[in-house]
This record gives sequence, C-alpha cells and structure tokens, in this order.
Amino acid sequence: MTTRRASKQPTSVHQLHVTLRDIQPPIWRRIVVPSDFTLAELHDVLQEVVGWHHSHLHDFRVGKVTYGDPDLLQDLADQDEREARLGEIAPKPRKRFQYTYDFGDNWELDVLVEAVGLPEPGIRYPSCLAGERAGPPDDSGGTWRYAYLVEAMADHDSPDREELEEFLEWLDEPFDPEAFDLKSVNKRLRRYVR
Repeated sequence: MTTRRASKQPTSVHQLHVTLRDIQPPIWRRIVVPSDFTLAELHDVLQEVVGWHHSHLHDFRVGKVTYGDPDLLQDLADQDEREARLGEIAPKPRKRFQYTYDFGDNWELDVLVEAVGLPEPGIRYPSCLAGERAGPPDDSGGTWRYAYLVEAMADHDSPDREELEEFLEWLDEPFDPEAFDLKSVNKRLRRYVR
C-alpha cells in the first residue's frame, strides 16, 4: 500500500447502488466514487465492498459494449477498462450497467447511478455509505450454490451438513451471510483514495 500525502478532492462524484443479481434477500452496497475513476479502478472498489479477492477475470457491460483488461481478456473486451472513465460511460443518474466477476461462478452485479454531484468537504472518496449482507466468498459456486450453502447453514439438521462443514473449513475464517461491516469496508477502501 502506498502512502499518500493530502488527498485531492475530485471535481465530481458518482453515487452508485450495486446489487448482486439473483440472490434473495438481496446483497447490496451504496458507494460514492470519484466520477473520473476508470472502470479498472471501479473494479478494485467493487472487489473490496463485496469482499472478493481479485482472484478471477471480470468485465463491465455498458449497453452493447464490453469493457475489460485487454491483456487478460484479449478479444473478449471491446474497450480497455483502464481508459474508460465512469463519468464518460455513465454520465447521468439512472444509467445502469453490469459488472461480472469470475466467469465460472458468474457473479453479476447490477450497477445503478443514483446521483452525480459535488463531493462533500472532508469526505474521502471512494466510500461506502451502506449495505446489507455479506458478499459470497470467492469460489463458492455461483448464485445457486451459494443459496444452497446459506440454506444449509440455517438448517442444523440439514442432510448436507458434512459438505457444509467442508466448505466452512475451506474458507478458513468464520462466515456469517447476514453480516455487513461498514467500518471495515471503508477501512479497506482507504487504499484507493487518491
């Protein structure tokens, strides 16, 4: 992690509502990021707020255009995410786009621009304002498998208890699907403050 001097306030910020698709009850986050963030920088922020570990490929879809890292995706990305800025691809409120992480598990996040405006004095960006529920762990199998594991965790008499115990042991840390720690998320986001 690099040490930064005084952080420079962005000229504008985007408030985004991010929801993990096909999970009930919903897993969501409300974040505020500088409007001049590239999609590559937004990828880093999304990884932190959901709790993933940058272990898999990803892309963004805005309309019919796919953005990604051309060094990793080769011909799968139409545009370079390192050159596309949030304020350019989604300049106004109500604009929607999609972020996909881990093409095997296929986690899809719907991103909605809720507001675009001036930064608040004294606030460091990016920041997370709110959220609900823990993000699914990396490599937990996609939406259907994650829902199955959460259901098995809630049912102490589940016939799949042994498989669940193996999964929890593989995680190597306690996991509560209902937990969301806003303070911890914002602490992790500090490394992306310019």
